[in-house]
Amino acid sequence: MARTNLFTLALLAALISLNACNGKSSKEEPRQEKNEANKTTVFIEAESNHDAQGAIEATRQDNSKIIHIKEEGWIALDANIAQAGRYKIEIRTAKASDEEPIIWIEDYYDNKDDRTYNISGNIKIAAKQDSLVTVNRVGAPMNKGLHKIKLHTNNALKVDWVKFTMVKKYRETPRKMVQNTNGDEWSVVWADEFEGSKIDTTKWTFDEGNWGWGNYEPQYYTNHREKNARIEDGNLIIEAHKNDMGQEWTSARLTTREKVSFQYGKIEFRAKVPAHRGNWAAGWTLGDDYIDELSWPYCGEIDILESVGYEMDNETGDGIAHASAHSGAYYFKLGNQPTATTPVENMNNKYHTYAVEWTPEYIKAFVDGNHYFTYDDNSTELSWPFDKPHNIILNLAMGGGWGGAQGIDETVTSQKMIIDYVRVYERK
Repeated sequence: MARTNLFTLALLAALISLNACNGKSSKEEPRQEKNEANKTTVFIEAESNHDAQGAIEATRQDNSKIIHIKEEGWIALDANIAQAGRYKIEIRTAKASDEEPIIWIEDYYDNKDDRTYNISGNIKIAAKQDSLVTVNRVGAPMNKGLHKIKLHTNNALKVDWVKFTMVKKYRETPRKMVQNTNGDEWSVVWADEFEGSKIDTTKWTFDEGNWGWGNYEPQYYTNHREKNARIEDGNLIIEAHKNDMGQEWTSARLTTREKVSFQYGKIEFRAKVPAHRGNWAAGWTLGDDYIDELSWPYCGEIDILESVGYEMDNETGDGIAHASAHSGAYYFKLGNQPTATTPVENMNNKYHTYAVEWTPEYIKAFVDGNHYFTYDDNSTELSWPFDKPHNIILNLAMGGGWGGAQGIDETVTSQKMIIDYVRVYERK
């Protein structure tokens, strides 16, 4: 028995020695896993820029290179993204004068529509001059492939590097429901009545991040944080908070993406939306073809309700409901976005029902059963991306290009959007 153990030990020692000589020790396994993870990280030295405006290369004391943008300008870089998903953007930088520069990342600067895709929001560099700091933004959508990007600044800046790290992999929505639109009566086929104690994660995904959301919005959308999204008294509460988690604002954005998407039928929700200047509440749909900002508006978007606080009377709650349809043929850049508005009494203290009826022929919007918007140009693929599934989105933004057009009321420290239910119907 002892001889057998000695032989076994000798054999094991020989195998370990052989593995070490062949470079196959067990210590390499974690490195392999790490290398797999690194496929979703793209690190770009600023000196690798292939074009620039107002920038020169400088050498630091340790002989490493840094880019110095002397005034308002930019550097152009290539980011090869291996996998579609949501990314954290990190920038190693320093201000190069007494002024506090504002920097941002532009994606797809070579796009055919001459649009400007800001995927970082505007970032103020407030550190001491010449002190390198790493600033970041979370959640930027990026598709697989080559991204022609520019790092912009409005004042003197030093840039060391830019890094993109995937925080969430893109996933297709597994369940797609196509509703019948022929018949006399509407029948519910999917719903969330918000009657449980927790948000139903078999129905909803949380979008997370603070990349500006295509509209220069300052809020950080949190993930499964009850302070920002919770079930309370049979309602979904989406609540924005000022100076929270080290952010200007926090809030929540829930979507059925990755769970279920819908094509045709009636989509309806019952809600109260907040007053006061600066908020932007919305219930809407986005085409499943959306992967990153280049996808929009070709993927299609239907705004069931949009409400901005500065249009609402803070005393009475009287405000305005907006409905729109966005497509490659009609959107704000072309100055022809199809939209309509209707006045709504007491939007913040009284529940109102917001709905769209969506068929292969038209999209119609309603408030409390009253029709006020129709979109029906289904003549081309560009004007009608509404023959494909969409996911439902509920969110409360603060500020941004529209919500913040008149600033954010400085006296407001929190805002609530209250949703009683969301239902999807088909005709029977």
